[in-house]
Amino acid sequence: MSRTLEEVQATIQIAKLKENDLQNTIHCLTFGESVSSGDYCLMELDDTLCKHIEAGKSLVIRGDQDERAVLCSEDKTYDLKIADTSNLLLLVPGCLTPDQLTTDNQASSQLVHSQIWGFSNSYWELRKCHPKLKKLKRLLMENPYEGPGISGQEDVTEGKYTMGDLLERIQASEEELEAQLQTIHACEVNGYWRLLDFDYEMKLLGHITQLVDSESWSFSKVPLRVSLEELGRLEPQEMIEHSLNCYGRRYTDNDEVLFALNEDKVCRATAQMLLQNAAKFNLAEFQEVWQQSVPDGMGTRLDQLKSLALVDRSSKPETISLLRVEDLPEDTLERFTHLFTMRQKWTEEDITPYIQDLCGEKQTTGALLTKYARLSTQNGMKVFNSRRLVAT
Repeated sequence: MSRTLEEVQATIQIAKLKENDLQNTIHCLTFGESVSSGDYCLMELDDTLCKHIEAGKSLVIRGDQDERAVLCSEDKTYDLKIADTSNLLLLVPGCLTPDQLTTDNQASSQLVHSQIWGFSNSYWELRKCHPKLKKLKRLLMENPYEGPGISGQEDVTEGKYTMGDLLERIQASEEELEAQLQTIHACEVNGYWRLLDFDYEMKLLGHITQLVDSESWSFSKVPLRVSLEELGRLEPQEMIEHSLNCYGRRYTDNDEVLFALNEDKVCRATAQMLLQNAAKFNLAEFQEVWQQSVPDGMGTRLDQLKSLALVDRSSKPETISLLRVEDLPEDTLERFTHLFTMRQKWTEEDITPYIQDLCGEKQTTGALLTKYARLSTQNGMKVFNSRRLVAT
């Protein structure tokens, strides 16, 4: 039964409240029929996401059954966490807050009857997080692209994923997913995103560097048209252009499309090719073979291998081994546990490439090390040891 204004004013007097201290617009709340706490889920949004929704754009919740759900906008990923509140949260459509009431609304006491559509004692809290991209490479490696296959082989769709498929499976925004596809050198073949088999990727790169050498071109001026004409007889032209995009920078000079090959990327890929076939490599021997393996005119440096290979200077002789950051756990605690299982003591120079991707927008590797590692001194050198870390 709805209350009248007189009944409300009488209740105010019994409660010994001064009507002048209250808003003139009084909401009389009643529960709608069959209302329960499970009818609605509430979510707290910041100004950016509110504007995103108000602009007619969507937010998507992503995650398989065995994963913690995340919320994705067009370009960001957020962790979802339930926050409990001691106050009951009521969902009242059309209810005006004091700052929304006009002077006319508040000129004299008036009663507004509002119906409660739902209620809850918890809400979803959002926290910006890194996209969960490790799964992407695992999915694409189910069926890597090894070049033009036997007739009919490319008609098989098992282990192949469209962009829509990947957005359903990967916990990342579309912009973050597209950036990662570019980072891992994936390409779209017949509508499916494919990861090139590494041997095939190196074969394509080898064709390009050999052509540059045979034509006596500068590494900074590789013409696209001539490259496609010359190498198109060996491999699909779209694969040659894809390789140039992966290992070079596209630019235009006098209406001609050219590529400047990136020395660091070429040397890094060559190092990976050498290191993936051995558990450990004598550092001095590796550096000699590595320099001999890259195209003439390019120079190799160990700093080209950050987050790809790990040098052990404590061993005699010194060694180098493959350690790719993308193969490490995505979770921060698991990452540090794994690193300190591999090696008890790390210099800041060695460990930084393997934790840099864990830093947030305003977080530094130094802050991560302070939280997850213990600083000590060994032979006058600062090193980081493991803390006893517990998941929270």
